Amino acid sequence: MQASLFPNQTENLLPFRGETYFFPEFFSKVKADHFFAQLKAGLEWRQEPIWMFGKKVMQPRLTALYGDRGKPYGYSGIQMIPSEWTPELRKILDSIQDFTQAEFTHVLCNYYRDGNDSMGWHRDNEKVLGENPTIASVTFGAERVFQTRPYTEKKPKIDIQLTHGSLLVMRGASQHYWEHQLPKTKRVNQSRINLTFRKLML
Repeated sequence: MQASLFPNQTENLLPFRGETYFFPEFFSKVKADHFFAQLKAGLEWRQEPIWMFGKKVMQPRLTALYGDRGKPYGYSGIQMIPSEWTPELRKILDSIQDFTQAEFTHVLCNYYRDGNDSMGWHRDNEKVLGENPTIASVTFGAERVFQTRPYTEKKPKIDIQLTHGSLLVMRGASQHYWEHQLPKTKRVNQSRINLTFRKLML
């Protein structure tokens, strides 16, 4: 394992070519409960169509984009225009930036209604994110299994149980050499909100 960039707190979960750190109780249960309720009711959730294997399909989740004005973000054929930061998102942003010492301009919000909603294997490697982006991912609500694996070899596959109020940080070369997903599951019938903070290099 590589040395942690967060001394005395956690180890790098990736065995090579990248960095991923997990903090299972980054937000207290009281704060996590508050943020989950506010974000579920207050964000502009919508279901967008994306291109997959040459076909346009509806994403198996709801999404919303918030961030700095004048900086759209696109992936999988979607071009999203950010809404202005809400007070709750700004509070979460400040906490994440203070802890990671990284700057973020946008947050992609995902609402997984139950275990049938998912995110397929992918890398956050759009050119607009820069060469070695830092991605900070926060979970509120139902626990789900996050999986990551080497992009070329496809093994080993690492499972991480994302808990209510947790923070996952991917940085360094992880988006070059590792891909990740949130698979479907029949074991979860509750909803989950995921916030992925990123910096657009515009």
